[in-house]
Amino acid sequence: MDASPLDLVTEPRLHGETVQQWVFRQLRRSVMSGRFPPGQAVTIRGLAEALGVSAMPVREALRRLVAERALVLLDNRRVRVPEMTARRFDELVTARTLLECEAAARALPYADSAFRGRLDALNRASDAAVEANDTEATIETNLAFHAALYGGRKDNVLLPLIESVWLQIGPFMRMALADLEQHYPVDRHAEALAALEAGDEDGLRRAIEADIRDGIGHLRAQLG
Repeated sequence: MDASPLDLVTEPRLHGETVQQWVFRQLRRSVMSGRFPPGQAVTIRGLAEALGVSAMPVREALRRLVAERALVLLDNRRVRVPEMTARRFDELVTARTLLECEAAARALPYADSAFRGRLDALNRASDAAVEANDTEATIETNLAFHAALYGGRKDNVLLPLIESVWLQIGPFMRMALADLEQHYPVDRHAEALAALEAGDEDGLRRAIEADIRDGIGHLRAQLG
């Protein structure tokens, strides 16, 4: 068992979901929401015990996550989050900005009152999580807000690309939250909602870019 067991996402299996699919979904979401601390190696056995499954579906899920560059394989039993360099961080932030600004702009034609209402509810939940100093809820509600904004269409192709970037930068989100008040003084989600209501594409793009910059951009200085 790992010396420091992870607090993994453990949601119920969906109807018709195989064990392999469920394990992959739990581990992928755990990486994306920062539950794999940078630098900490974890074992297949430890993850299997935490999820209450055999090693086989965990090994397959980890193979897929390594292919997505979310994790690196240390040997045949252990994985960890890849090392984050300043150059890699810059590229990931650039990728987030390009993809997410475009995805938000493409949501404008579908941003009716019901769509905006769902986003407003998620933003209020996010504000409540920040106020309560609830790290897990803050991360989850933030991911939910962005996923709802970008993934409104069933044929959306940008959200899976965005999630691949979230996977690589997600483990560092908890570092960003450590001094959130200092670097995130303006509610950029509220700005995005106002731009959606006004049909203001340029304003929406600015709000999303500022949300990414204010939310995680300051970590660049810690990477050298």
